[in-house]
Amino acid sequence: MMDRILVKPSGPLYGDVKINGAKNSALKLMAACSLAEGTFHLKNVPDITDVRLMSELLVSLGMTVRALETNSLEIKNPGNLTAEAPYELVEKMRASIVVLGPLLARYGNARVALPGGDDFGPRPIDMHLRGLEMLGAEFESKHGYIEGKCKKLLGSQIVLEFPSVGATENIMMAAVLAEGTTTIENAAREPEIADLASFLNRMGGNVLGAGTSTIIIEGVQKLDAVEHSVIPDRIEAATYLAATGIAGGEINLIGARPDHMDMLCQKVGEMGMRISANSDGLWVMANKSLNAVDLATLPYPGIATDYKPFLVAMLTVSEGVGIVTENLFSGRFRYIDELIRMGADIRTEGHHAVIRGVSNLSGAPVRAHDIRAGAALVVAALNAQGETEIRDPYHIDRGYEGLVDNLSSLGAEITREK
Repeated sequence: MMDRILVKPSGPLYGDVKINGAKNSALKLMAACSLAEGTFHLKNVPDITDVRLMSELLVSLGMTVRALETNSLEIKNPGNLTAEAPYELVEKMRASIVVLGPLLARYGNARVALPGGDDFGPRPIDMHLRGLEMLGAEFESKHGYIEGKCKKLLGSQIVLEFPSVGATENIMMAAVLAEGTTTIENAAREPEIADLASFLNRMGGNVLGAGTSTIIIEGVQKLDAVEHSVIPDRIEAATYLAATGIAGGEINLIGARPDHMDMLCQKVGEMGMRISANSDGLWVMANKSLNAVDLATLPYPGIATDYKPFLVAMLTVSEGVGIVTENLFSGRFRYIDELIRMGADIRTEGHHAVIRGVSNLSGAPVRAHDIRAGAALVVAALNAQGETEIRDPYHIDRGYEGLVDNLSSLGAEITREK
């Protein structure tokens, strides 16, 4: 039988949702465990496919990974790791490239398959390599692998041509064991960068300024295994926020960090939703139809590319016309064809999409192309007459723990058939 998610028109949504740990932080923290010997304990780790894939990668390097209580991992690093990330694992998950920096720093060599992963068009890893070369690494690409080696990494001043999250993380993890001081200018400022820096500092590293555009790293000789709790997933929080906007209702996002979602909260506020930070996280209410707005994706603290599919889904049923500009990645408008199959009025041209709101969508069979686009189709289906069938939901499993169950508990008519 085909694996699919079935959604019927739903709403309003009421209740509480606990926001899980951030996928994009957990994967990098797991990679950073290659920097020190000993037993790490990571808490608030989401139970999702990508975390299982990263666990497999750590095991292939020579570590052991064990699930403790719910959402908690014990990672043991015995030292003497095999500094190679094989194609079978890297092709399933682009984030695997972040083992390159820490392995080079710790072992002086690393071999990582060229990445595959999400459908965002080409995302070159040149910036990662150039940054690591500035620290003294040398790379050659052969047989589909990047092979890096270095005698010793030395601190350096690195200016990124674009504030790439992955490049910032890779350089930061390498520089923490380099000799001397490294400065990263035009660094990515995402909350996940700050979470990685606090993990490295807890291990004995010396990283200053993470969360700003200048990060200064004083190299140390040795790091230690520690315990750490992953920050909440702002993109998961955005998913339930959008679901409430589309279906109406009032929900509490337990554990969400409003300070990580300022620009998003401002935008959905302009669309007519009511949002307020409380001691538990974020309270969200939608009791009237949404107004269209214009928006553009930008590096943090701007509107994240990962939020965009949810905002587009909201705009399809808003009053008026909204223009969405994608400044970061090519190939990230593919799911729009699926929304059009559901009756959305959208025209795309290059990096822009013009969305004219309709009173409601109509259920149709659609396909998830990547994690967020898949979840956005689920959210859009809450306002589609008839039944919507979302195929290939395994993409959604890569980034969400319990999406269907959570929406169902809020009152959505949603089931998964395997």
